[in-house]
Amino acid sequence: MNTVAMADSARAAAPALDVERIRADFPILQIRPRGRPLVYLDSAATSQKPRQVIDALRRYYEEENGNIHRGVHYLSELATLRYDETREATRRFLNAESVNEVVFTRNTTEGINLVASSFGQAFVRAGDEIVVSLMEHHSNIVPWQLLCERSGAVLRAVPVTDTGELDLGAFESLLGPRTRLVALTWVSNSLGTVNPVERIVAIAHARGIPVLLDGAQAAPHLAIDVRAVGCDFLAFSGHKMLGPTGVGVLYARGDWFDRLPPYQGGGDMIDTVTIEKTTYAKAPSRFEAGTPDIGSVVAFRAAIEYLERTGLDAIQRHEHALVAEATAQVGALPGVRLVGTAPGKAGVLSFTMEGVHPHDIATILDQHGIAIRAGHHCTQPLMQRFGCGATARASFYLYNTMDEVNALVAGLHRVREVFA
Repeated sequence: MNTVAMADSARAAAPALDVERIRADFPILQIRPRGRPLVYLDSAATSQKPRQVIDALRRYYEEENGNIHRGVHYLSELATLRYDETREATRRFLNAESVNEVVFTRNTTEGINLVASSFGQAFVRAGDEIVVSLMEHHSNIVPWQLLCERSGAVLRAVPVTDTGELDLGAFESLLGPRTRLVALTWVSNSLGTVNPVERIVAIAHARGIPVLLDGAQAAPHLAIDVRAVGCDFLAFSGHKMLGPTGVGVLYARGDWFDRLPPYQGGGDMIDTVTIEKTTYAKAPSRFEAGTPDIGSVVAFRAAIEYLERTGLDAIQRHEHALVAEATAQVGALPGVRLVGTAPGKAGVLSFTMEGVHPHDIATILDQHGIAIRAGHHCTQPLMQRFGCGATARASFYLYNTMDEVNALVAGLHRVREVFA
């Protein structure tokens, strides 16, 4: 199907999201950067926050602030209750079996580092192998490189096709008797490729290999069922899915957390402490040392509930319509090269323009109130694979409109005029 037909098909299938009602919930969308209406197309970096999340964060600090798990007074008990309510909301959002499978972190990066440290300490030795891919964010490459440096293990990378899809045949061939873990992204932040994670997990599990998924770009856009997917670990960030910064989630299936040594030591992750020896609490407390970002965790519940009310399936269809239309229009511009053309992409459009550096594209668009991302997007191996040092990236979310797609295209015409 060509890109124009893709756009027509996506528009026909898109649900009737009340986007204007949704936009009214996001105060920042009313600002006028440089005197122009804001066209925010950088949600893959961080999403904007609805009033419900902002109000929840303010309410916590105005009415509920206390340290959790450490007191019997009213505010401590209330803060603990709110914190635990978010853990249950997260369990429901993921369809996890137990709240004990949910650990709060600062972000996706910390979740992956936690697994690299604890799983690596327990299960990875010299000569073992970790499998990643060329499309990974640096957060799912560097922690494994550090583990390999410490342990003597070897990092293997799954190649990527010309359309931006994982080469599954090569993936299977990389799995061997020394493969200890597969760590792959669910949705590429640079390409928008949605990887077939259920198939990937099944292939790895058939060989007895656990799987970690980087869900940073999946959790904001897809309905997630960890029991159906079967992954062993899933890490994602609250700030990309309408929530505050400073809160992330690491899910671990079944008894995985109980099989891993602590990641950090400190308060609230212990059972008993003497000068001679410490025994540790069970998960999730074992992996939540010290006082967390309680307010952000509490407000994250409001973000989860906002997405659930709106409907992840409806959001996905809406984004697909936007990215299909943007693909058709931007792809038709002279000198534009689309980077990442896998079918069924998430709401990400990466491209280059002949004779124009991506940073110049972003700078000129910014003068017209259009916010996109330019650079290597923390995916330098992937940029090398496609022969470019950087791309311009527009990313779409539930509050974006077709008018904003048209504004992007009009802005790119202005870019071409400047460099004509």
